[in-house]
Amino acid sequence: MKCLIATIIFMVLVIAGGYIIDMSPEDDKATMKASVAGNDSADMNFPIQFSESEWKERLSDKEFEVLRKAGTERAFSSPLNDNKKKGIYYSAATGQPIFSSEHKFDSGTGWPSFFKPISNEAIVLVEDNSYGMTRTEVLDSSSGSHLGHVFNDGPEPTGKRYCLNGVALIFVEEGATPPQLVKDYLRKYGKNAQ
Repeated sequence: MKCLIATIIFMVLVIAGGYIIDMSPEDDKATMKASVAGNDSADMNFPIQFSESEWKERLSDKEFEVLRKAGTERAFSSPLNDNKKKGIYYSAATGQPIFSSEHKFDSGTGWPSFFKPISNEAIVLVEDNSYGMTRTEVLDSSSGSHLGHVFNDGPEPTGKRYCLNGVALIFVEEGATPPQLVKDYLRKYGKNAQ
């Protein structure tokens, strides 16, 4: 119920803020796609918000650069790229569950890649027009933190490749105790909240 209420509130805020929600069939039907003029996702209202200085205190320099400044880690630099263990990938910004090992595949690109998120509500997709290209940026839906980009060259059944920065993720192996950030998120937003 909390997840449904949070989703409804988010959608009202997005629509009220002048963002376009596109549920077109060429995209994963239930995944929200927010097209934001000027690609300024900082203007979107997310449930978890901190000031820039608070984010800097909470995150390492690398995490801050990727998660809050939409940076990109060097290809093949993350140990999560080759991780084949069963478990859940969480946002390193908030502890929100984002992707499952069940949906991970080796894309050969040098970044952890998935063919779908853990749930349709776990992410927000935003048009990214930086560097003279048009791409689709992947944000966690709880804080709007940058995770990576999604492309239409992935495997079936979705045909999507969610190409993510390993530094933006926390992996918790199946049966392992999650870190405090994840415990806090799950306690506050519920085990199934995305």
